[in-house]
Amino acid sequence: MSDPTRAQVESAIQGYLDPWLERDLISAGAVREIGISGGEVRVEVVLGFPAAGYRQELERQLRERIGAACGVSAVEVNVATRIIRHAVQKGVKPLQEVKNLIAVASGKGGVGKSTTAVNLALALRAEGATVGLMDADIYGPSLPRMLGVAHRPESRDGKTMEPVEVHGLQTISIGYLIEEDTPMIWRGPMVNSALQQLINETRWRGLDYLIVDLPPGTGDIQLTLAQKVPVSGAVIVTTPQEIALLDARKGLKMFEKVGVPVLGVVENMSTHICSACGHEEHIFGAGGGASMAQRHGVALLGSLPLDLSIREHTDSGAPTVVADPESRLSGIYRDMARRAAAQLSLRPREFSHKFPRIVVEK
Repeated sequence: MSDPTRAQVESAIQGYLDPWLERDLISAGAVREIGISGGEVRVEVVLGFPAAGYRQELERQLRERIGAACGVSAVEVNVATRIIRHAVQKGVKPLQEVKNLIAVASGKGGVGKSTTAVNLALALRAEGATVGLMDADIYGPSLPRMLGVAHRPESRDGKTMEPVEVHGLQTISIGYLIEEDTPMIWRGPMVNSALQQLINETRWRGLDYLIVDLPPGTGDIQLTLAQKVPVSGAVIVTTPQEIALLDARKGLKMFEKVGVPVLGVVENMSTHICSACGHEEHIFGAGGGASMAQRHGVALLGSLPLDLSIREHTDSGAPTVVADPESRLSGIYRDMARRAAAQLSLRPREFSHKFPRIVVEK
């Protein structure tokens, strides 16, 4: 029996549509090597996004498809992950210790943006990435309460801050530096300066992703982030309610105008299931997030129900992904994290950090 051909193997791989990339692995450039020898097939796949909870399923799918298409039983598939830097806005210098900064935004408050940001960061870590989380809401920081942190960050050199490590994340928030009930009565320039200090004067260490939880709206902080901070992509959080979608569209268009790619939309509170009778009801409307994503040509990253446990977990300082990692809700967050990171992996790469520094000496 003759060996299968490379074309047969590639055809089998192309028949599998990756659910996170939403395309086949050949066109996505994820297949790095195909080896055929003595009736045995070996395939090396390198994903550009963390996928610890998906890797074994992908290997199984490819083994079965290649085996059936090529008529061989000896198929070895190895899937690895390599997260790289992706392009940021023109004229903005990337952060040395941060490969990719993802902004989580919403057009209005009360849609669960901060809860989504925290669980997105934890889900990316659960999938195998090194992740940081920054609270950019200077006026209303919520990260200390959501993560159960009550101590100040250390400074080893008197100039920079060490990120506070909690649940495996490197985190920073203005809330770590003030009392919980102290109001921040600052004007725009002070707020913008504080935002840049939090990002640039925190000693991040080898982050694949830095998740930045933005305040709601499209004001000074969002503009500063878009113009002066290297952002790889943005995630928009909304509810199905039309008034929330109206504001979410403004946030999406703001990122488009400043050259920051929107990775997708998260629909929060998409449905409510009664804990007493099990009746399901779309109390904020249905399909709003999906229609918004389709209209603007971006991915629907996930739809999350209105669930009491999500609120209880964040109030207790142990968000859902760490409090109940095997739950259906944690599964949704991890799917959402894979999809967001996969969408980013398809974006152009950032090469400026590799350029040599040119020094002219007399």
